[in-house]
Amino acid sequence: MSKVNLLDFDLDGLAAYCESLGEKRFRAVQLFRWIHQRGAADFSAMTDLAKSLRSKLEGVAEVRDLPVVSEHVSADGTVKWLFDVGAGNAVETVFIPEDDRGTLCVSSQAGCAVGCRFCSTGHQGFSRNLATGEILAQLWHAERSLRVRLGLGTGERAITNVVMMGMGEPLQNYAALVPALRVMLDDHGYGLSRRRVTVSTSGVVPMIDRLREDCPVALAVSLHAPWDALRDELVPLNRKYPLAELMAACQRYLSAAPRDFVTFEYCMLDGVNDSDEHAQALLALVNGRGAQRVPCKFNLIPFNPFPASGLTRSPRERVTAFAKRLQDAGVVTTIRKTRGDDIDAACGQLAGEVQDRTRAHERMKRQPVTWISAANPSPSFPSAAPGGPEPH
Repeated sequence: MSKVNLLDFDLDGLAAYCESLGEKRFRAVQLFRWIHQRGAADFSAMTDLAKSLRSKLEGVAEVRDLPVVSEHVSADGTVKWLFDVGAGNAVETVFIPEDDRGTLCVSSQAGCAVGCRFCSTGHQGFSRNLATGEILAQLWHAERSLRVRLGLGTGERAITNVVMMGMGEPLQNYAALVPALRVMLDDHGYGLSRRRVTVSTSGVVPMIDRLREDCPVALAVSLHAPWDALRDELVPLNRKYPLAELMAACQRYLSAAPRDFVTFEYCMLDGVNDSDEHAQALLALVNGRGAQRVPCKFNLIPFNPFPASGLTRSPRERVTAFAKRLQDAGVVTTIRKTRGDDIDAACGQLAGEVQDRTRAHERMKRQPVTWISAANPSPSFPSAAPGGPEPH
């Protein structure tokens, strides 16, 4: 019989498991602290636990780390791990150090079924959702490893921020995501502020509403286009949840969010979504009248090209001009600094290894996306290759 992976539990789940072993809740709190605050996996080292409990745990449970396929360190200090999640699948996790924080970019799925045109993960297709323990193992391993690498003392944290922006669409793995978020936020676990944990989504509207009710953290939305015809091509999920529905969900989310704005991620694609007309349309989209307005900030992302995309990066001067137009209209706008390019750890480059079950290679064989205007959105657009299923 395989052992129970204790990384699969939030604190309530661990308490229930300990009760099944005949133990009281305070033992679960002690165990939870050893695992997540101290990064311990050896039950014999958990000295404030009763010997009887340690003996029980040895026989039936474990803290299951993910096997490391590779670890690469960038010249800028970025660290990328490739973790084996079995059956020929591997996922990538990236640590990005800054002067005032350390951010871990965590994967939620082996691959991704959304199929965004500019994302190398989407071009690999989708294999499966990760379990809660596999999501948390990325954080558990990275924190443990970085403490040693950085020479941190007891109580010091290498990771201060977590972004669910790695491989996969987090809100399509909701059942595993929420317990993982609760461990990150729990004062007996990693003790992260809700403002320092971010879930990024391509726009799964019903699950944005559920997250608002169950575990509201900072929200980032992969927007990438200001009108539906263009976003349909870049982010196929838009065909199911178009922009009007997405903007309304963002408005609702803010009623419970730890921040008073939504972050909109916008990948800058040369000749596709980077004109002054696109900028003006974005402003119209988020600055709707009265209740339709969505308080937000924009994070402009220089595209990281890969051959299968058929897309290229917007020139620096175009990105700067685009940002200025948004800023001049009073919208906070930043340009993301690319990190980890030399180890393929930058935004949109995470690919890992995926045993695709969705025929992504066939679905995403398309002609290059070309620029069109909002007034005439259809004539020059390519359509999806026939034969492949839509992601949703």
